[in-house]
Order: sequence, then C-alpha cells, then structure tokens
Amino acid sequence: MHCNKCGRLVPRGKAKRVTHYVTLTDFAIGKELREAGAIVPRRQVTEWYCVSCAVHTHKVNIRPDDDRRKHTKIR
Repeated sequence: MHCNKCGRLVPRGKAKRVTHYVTLTDFAIGKELREAGAIVPRRQVTEWYCVSCAVHTHKVNIRPDDDRRKHTKIR
C-alpha cells in the first residue's frame, strides 16, 4: 500500500485505514435538500496511512505504556 500523505510503501497489515464519507453537494444546498426530505448522496472514501503519518495527523493515538505489549527476557 502507498501512504496517502507521504507516498511511502507500507505492508497492508501495518497500514492504518481511515474511512470517512464525503457529500457530493455543497453544505448549504445539502441542508436545504435534507430539510425538504430528499436523500443527499454521499461517497465513502478510504485512505491508507503509514504509522508515522497516522500518528502525526492524529488519525490514531499512541497507546499508553501499560497497554503496549510486554517484552520479557527469554532464558
């Protein structure tokens, strides 16, 4: 996968997927149409980010130390 922000190649398992909806109409026109009872179309947009860009743009949060995986020494 390519990161949408920096273009870095990221494995699909590591890439962070962000999905949001985009309306195809202007906000004011869409509001009037919704008040009139019309169905305003919207489109689902999926973006993929590398971990560093996702954290930098606040798409995902850094977990606290307690929630991260514990690493113990193997004897």
